[in-house]
Amino acid sequence: MADTPDQKKSDHRSERKRRLLPPPAWWPLPACALLGLAAGGAYGVLKAPEYAATSYVVAVPNETTEPATALGFAQAYGRIATSSSTLAYAQPRAGISAQRLRTQVRAETSPDSPMIAITGTSKSPSEAADVANAVADALSLSSNQAAKNTGVQLLLFNQAVAPSDPASPSAPVSGAVGLCAGGLLGGLWLLARPGRRKERAAGRPAVEEYASLPAQGEHTETKEKESVR
Repeated sequence: MADTPDQKKSDHRSERKRRLLPPPAWWPLPACALLGLAAGGAYGVLKAPEYAATSYVVAVPNETTEPATALGFAQAYGRIATSSSTLAYAQPRAGISAQRLRTQVRAETSPDSPMIAITGTSKSPSEAADVANAVADALSLSSNQAAKNTGVQLLLFNQAVAPSDPASPSAPVSGAVGLCAGGLLGGLWLLARPGRRKERAAGRPAVEEYASLPAQGEHTETKEKESVR
C-alpha cells in the first residue's frame, strides 16, 4: 500500500528531527582531545629540533679542607655559573653574545655530590657542546683564582661532546602530550559546564522548599493552639 502525502510529510518531519538532535553531552571530550593531538603534532613537526650537551665540573678540597666544605662550595659555584661575570669569560670561546649565551646555558648541582652539571642548548649540536665547555672552563678559571683562600678548586670532570639526537620531543611525543592535555581540558569542561550548574541550581529550590515546610506534628500543634484560643 502506497504512503499517503500526509504520511510522507510526517516521515520527513521525523527524519528531520532526528538530524537536528543535539550532540551528546560528552562531545567536548573527544573534540578537545583531537584538537590537542593536532596542535601537539603540528608543534613537533614545525619546531626546529634542539640539542643539549652537558659538561661536568667537580669541586676538589685541598689537604687541609674537609669534604663537606667542597660540597658547600660546589653549591655556591653552581649558583654563579650563569652569572654575568662567568658568562663574560665564556663568551669569546662560545662565539655568541653574552645575552644569547645566558638563554642557552643552565647549571645544576646535587646536594649529595660536589658536582656541577653545566648544560648548553642550541639548534646546532656542536654549538651546544661549545656553550657547555666554554662556561665550564670559565667557571673553573674564575673559581681557581680564589682557591688559595677557599681551599677548594674546580676541575673539569667530563667535557661535553656534540649530541647525535635532539633533546626536544619528537612529533609523536608532542602529539601524545597534546592529546592528554586536550582530553584533560575536555574533562574539566564537562565537570564545570554551564548546563551542569543550571541543573544543580534547578534542584536547589525544591530541596529548600521541602526543608522550609513545617513538619506534620508542628502543623497539628498549631491547629490545637488556635482551637484553644
